[in-house]
Amino acid sequence: MMRLPKFEYRVPRAIAEAVKIMADSGPEGQFVAGGTDLYPNIKRRQQTPRTVISVMHLAELNQITGDGPMAVRIGASVTLTDIVENPIIKRDYPVVAQAARSISTPILRNMGTIGGNLLLDTRCNYYDQNYEWRKGINFCLKKDGDICWVAPGSSKCWAVQSSDLVPVMVAIGAKFRLASTLGERIIDAAGFYNDDGIDYLKKRPDELLVDIHLPPTNGWRASYQKLRRRGAFDFPVLGVAAWVKTDQAGGVQAAKVVLGGIAPSPIEITEASQALIGQPLDNEHIAAAAEAAYVKARPLDNTDFVMNWRKQMARQYTLRALKELADQG
Repeated sequence: MMRLPKFEYRVPRAIAEAVKIMADSGPEGQFVAGGTDLYPNIKRRQQTPRTVISVMHLAELNQITGDGPMAVRIGASVTLTDIVENPIIKRDYPVVAQAARSISTPILRNMGTIGGNLLLDTRCNYYDQNYEWRKGINFCLKKDGDICWVAPGSSKCWAVQSSDLVPVMVAIGAKFRLASTLGERIIDAAGFYNDDGIDYLKKRPDELLVDIHLPPTNGWRASYQKLRRRGAFDFPVLGVAAWVKTDQAGGVQAAKVVLGGIAPSPIEITEASQALIGQPLDNEHIAAAAEAAYVKARPLDNTDFVMNWRKQMARQYTLRALKELADQG
């Protein structure tokens, strides 16, 4: 049975107190909210913090404020269940509720938070194993080893970004607010993720994700489609977020197609957007966008399903996402 090692557990009551504890803890500190990802990782010795700082009791991180026409702010410690059930999110940002509903199981959604899903550690078949299994292969580049077993000739870690909410946030243009003892900053979701399985966030270890800012709902709509082995519980091995804004005649004014689950960071397919902008959202142009997604998708053998089949599914799931938006129009 895997057990948690000993660590100091701190429960601050204010953001300033939380970031001060983290600054004092240095590289051995770790923030935790629901813990549905961190605690299993600690049990497997993938992460080994000496100080764990709970942010679940910070009032500012547990609120949803605003509405679609004015924009919405979601605290990073709001649970996924609250996202799914919130009437404003369901009405004004149904794609966010849809993606959150696809995460894990109801019990884990009661514990897991939106911030935790957005900061989810990258995943890989060679990394997400217990300590003894990883020791048996002499570990991997992401933790304790010097070889990426997915691509042994590469100096880069290819663990994949496996959040359901990340491609959605990138597609709709969300922003994240971070805080530390040095102050606050706001960063676009699209610029928050690195294409590196180890250094996968443009976030300093001492920074706390405070809240997520959803843009006003000024005529755009979005969809999310998820590929996984089972209909529940599993992480995505491919996620497709599609976003469009159309004019009164049905022509596409702006569009984004973002793929998740196939690389260390979400991938925006600009060629797919170009196939749609200035055109009607019809079968011909949807098919062109889906083909562009297929061409750019390059999954590796680091998660569930055969990688070539996952590449084929990039076309099919982009078709599904865009056809859903066409039906909504």
